[in-house]
Amino acid sequence: MNRLIVQPGAALRGEIDLPGDKSISHRAALLAALAHGESRVDNFLDSGVTRAMLNCLSALGVDWQIQGNRLTLRGAAWQTPAGALDCGNSATTLRLLAGALAAVGIAAVLDGSEGLRRRPMGRIVQPLRQIGVPIHDGDRAPLMISPRPAEKRLSGGRLRLDVASAQVKSCLLLAGLAAGSPLTVIEPHRSRDHTERMLAAMGVHLSSGQNQDGWQVTLLPPDGALHPLDLRIPGDFSAAAFWIVAALITPGSRLALRGVGLNPGRTGLLAALLQMGARIQVQPRGEQGGEPLGDLWVEHSPLRGIEIGGEQVTAMIDEFPVFGVAAAFARGVSVVRGAAELRYKETDRIAALCRLVTALGGQAEAQPDGFTLRGCGGLPGGAVFDPAGDHRMAMAAAVAGLAAGQPVTVEQAQIIGESYPGFVQALASLGGDCRQEADPAA
Repeated sequence: MNRLIVQPGAALRGEIDLPGDKSISHRAALLAALAHGESRVDNFLDSGVTRAMLNCLSALGVDWQIQGNRLTLRGAAWQTPAGALDCGNSATTLRLLAGALAAVGIAAVLDGSEGLRRRPMGRIVQPLRQIGVPIHDGDRAPLMISPRPAEKRLSGGRLRLDVASAQVKSCLLLAGLAAGSPLTVIEPHRSRDHTERMLAAMGVHLSSGQNQDGWQVTLLPPDGALHPLDLRIPGDFSAAAFWIVAALITPGSRLALRGVGLNPGRTGLLAALLQMGARIQVQPRGEQGGEPLGDLWVEHSPLRGIEIGGEQVTAMIDEFPVFGVAAAFARGVSVVRGAAELRYKETDRIAALCRLVTALGGQAEAQPDGFTLRGCGGLPGGAVFDPAGDHRMAMAAAVAGLAAGQPVTVEQAQIIGESYPGFVQALASLGGDCRQEADPAA
């Protein structure tokens, strides 16, 4: 256990190279394990949640190694694991692995932390059962998948999702690799498409588009093996989000962020902040590993409140903790609707965000599917904040501490290592006044 104490008042200056994208790192490891041959993935994010994926792959008989930030992995026939696969605190690991295991056809039990066991899994269980996956009917981990004879293909067809979710969509597309006919997944609107881009690069034919039913993706099951990967992962936009907001709210700050992934399914926060009046310059730099990327220059800016709902919620679903911080430092009311999914993250992020803002002297009201923040241009107080095991809430609290009226202490700050192991060191290198200390209660 340790605490992170952030003192307000220090401007942030400099350039930062971001860690590899967490979502793409997850998918690269898993899809490389399904391919035949050796894959090489540079700028791989080595963190708590991606180690959960790699450790599960080890239990399935897959060999991998990490040197620096390069992951080398050789795909092989998966073995039935000796025990339950521990997905740790990573819902991405559990949901994507469920789809891959459904395609491979071996028996496995998927389990994880107490926090992961509280997260809803019926949204993958029901459609997997619909296409013939022998998985037990339940809404929480552990999930039990029975073996499937190699000659028995899964069903294709059309699967409609009630909520747009890249994790659920990816799970079903991975299962569709073993279908006997094309599989179509329909979402109310488009979610991030990292899985589709990577599968296409590995030789799988997919098509997608908008119609009257929503956004649909159709996968044609491949006849042969997936091609191995050779790619470099762009910088994580979700990691960049903390630095963007930190620079915007902290007087005197100016930051350059290099090689940021700019997948349009991920940059809803960027659009929201620009709408709020943020001074952000974007310089596109083409593509890397099939993903668009660019450089960002950000400087301290006065912000105004806005309203967010609909498709923009999906495009910034992981960034709402730090968006809430930006909204609290804006002037005017910010309203978020249609974001009930935030209730089912590592913690209830609607409740946690409102708790953070009110603890720092702001005004925040929770609704069932969102929240209202009444920004007054700043947060006058300080607080000791427990992120309740949520890495993004921990970093959002640290960012708020840079410009709050008094210091912010983040308890259980080691949870930040789940997605951004170098966050505290980067904060200090940019000029942030912060220190770590042992938690006296530990």
